[in-house]
Amino acid sequence: MRVRKGVGEAVAVTFLVWVAVVVVSYETVPTHTTDATHFDTLLVLGSPSDPDGKPSPEQRERVMEAVREFQAGRAGHIIVSGAAVHNQWCEAESMARIAKAAGVPAEDVVVEPQARNTIENVFYAHRIMDQQGWKTAEVVSSPSHLPRASLILEHYGFGWRTQPAHWPPEYSAQRIAPYYFYEAMGTTVLRWFGFRQNPFLPKKP
Repeated sequence: MRVRKGVGEAVAVTFLVWVAVVVVSYETVPTHTTDATHFDTLLVLGSPSDPDGKPSPEQRERVMEAVREFQAGRAGHIIVSGAAVHNQWCEAESMARIAKAAGVPAEDVVVEPQARNTIENVFYAHRIMDQQGWKTAEVVSSPSHLPRASLILEHYGFGWRTQPAHWPPEYSAQRIAPYYFYEAMGTTVLRWFGFRQNPFLPKKP
């Protein structure tokens, strides 16, 4: 009985240590490399449209956060990034329609339709920034997604800050929780072991 109790206690301690490592690794990711309050552009990271082509709740909330930041004068442009990855609908084009419908002038919305994941979101957006001479960006995404996105942004030399979008009001806590679990686990792995070699991810400056 004492042996079993000792094993059980060891397992419990190991589990608590593992949870602590994950939480600390996830919660301590840097959120910015600049203290600027105005940026050359906003960057909205991609999120799939619904299967019928309508904006998904997360897609809508990401764009609307960027719209609020644009209207508050945080930046004069919005880059929306994302290809047709999970279905036939191009994420960037869908997000651009949301931004324009919310009052952002069409000439201030830049569509980036090639990126198939978060690394490529940043890669292709950075290419656009270079072409335009833009040096800073406020990066908008769902709250759970931003720590992992920050680890990617650290590989680029431009100034950035993350800005969390609201969770869709129609999402319950039970629906949101798995997003945090998945992202916390992925972020922890990346912080401890780094990224695999990827042609879209440069070495840290």
